[in-house]
Amino acid sequence: MSLKTYLRRSAIMLGLFSAPALAITHISADRMIDVETGKVIEAPVVTVDGNRITAVTANGEVPEDAIRLPGTTLVPGLMDMHVHLTGDAHTHGYRRLAVSSVRSALTGAKNARISLDKGFTTMRNLGAGGYADVALRDAINDGDIPGPRLFVSGPSIGITGGHCDNNLLPAEYDAVGGGVADGPWAVRAKVRENLKYGADLIKLCATGGVMSKGTEPGAQQLALEEMQAAVTEAHNRGTTVAAHAHGTAGIKAAIRAGVDSVEHASFLDKEAIRLAKKHGTVLSMDIYVTEYILSEGEKAGILPESLEKERRVGGKQRESFRYAVEAGVKMVFGSDAAVYPHGQNARQFSRMVTFGMTPLQALQASTINAAELLGKQEDLGSIRVGKLADLVAVPGNPLEDISVMENVQFVMKDGEVFKNTLKSF
Repeated sequence: MSLKTYLRRSAIMLGLFSAPALAITHISADRMIDVETGKVIEAPVVTVDGNRITAVTANGEVPEDAIRLPGTTLVPGLMDMHVHLTGDAHTHGYRRLAVSSVRSALTGAKNARISLDKGFTTMRNLGAGGYADVALRDAINDGDIPGPRLFVSGPSIGITGGHCDNNLLPAEYDAVGGGVADGPWAVRAKVRENLKYGADLIKLCATGGVMSKGTEPGAQQLALEEMQAAVTEAHNRGTTVAAHAHGTAGIKAAIRAGVDSVEHASFLDKEAIRLAKKHGTVLSMDIYVTEYILSEGEKAGILPESLEKERRVGGKQRESFRYAVEAGVKMVFGSDAAVYPHGQNARQFSRMVTFGMTPLQALQASTINAAELLGKQEDLGSIRVGKLADLVAVPGNPLEDISVMENVQFVMKDGEVFKNTLKSF
């Protein structure tokens, strides 16, 4: 809690001044998508009291003071389950060595505002040095800066020399990533450390990666026993675990260890898909990012070896995505924004449809499925009475043309309007 918030609340309790009355807001649109049932509600009116939805009606009378959004479709606030808000798409490879944790947090403030403006009212930030994402989350929660509702991991946990280590400098610099740990007890200690300093969840690096120097995406890194230790420690503390995993063996080991989600999941086979379904493991697959890496990556400082790895991984990941959709694996929307520019996250919707999802499934991945992964389905993920008032309006009907998700015209988060290009108050 910020000092100004504390002082204000203290003054209210002492009766020095009254708390403002919570406003009742009505929002009308041409239609609304019920992501839980797939039904389209015609001429909806959504009533918000404070920060909660109190009524949803169809074809009802529109109050005179309603926010009118003609020509649009209402959908729940969008949720991206894999971003790096403190990262910059133009600062890759060796350029990252010049960026401090403090500067990263300031970059995060900019990217948080951009993301909210594009309709993303909730995000998971998976990996940030120096707990910059914790500071960013707290600043948003205290009302100091605008941004999505954040669930953050702090430093990613991985092996010495692995995807989550700093491999860009020679030995004499003794550069080590903040989450490096080797062995089950060392991994447990890192989980405890991250939670001590404010992380909401834990991110593991189960395999090598595309964007790291000297690692192979298909190679398993953390051992099964190390991941089991991390998952046990995190679950005992009531937090979830996300595992970066491209390679087949690492994906399977992460699932067997009990992680809640597998990120990227590029090299799936039938057994990996079967295990994901059996264990209820959620897949978060960033299938748009390959386009930016291969077209703009060199200019952004992405290492030549990373470009070569992406040429091998991107196409295979999209094949795996199609297989997972066909098999009915639970999936969420995860963009890996920061590899490409924040604000372009919604471009992934159309790729999800191109590679096997229906438009409704793509929307569900970014709404109700994501809410379930966070354990927040009672508050988030759909436009229902009693839930938090996170609403987005887009032109046309996304069930007919999913690309309209790239043109958000209205954003409400937690009952507060942050964007309305239609200006129809």
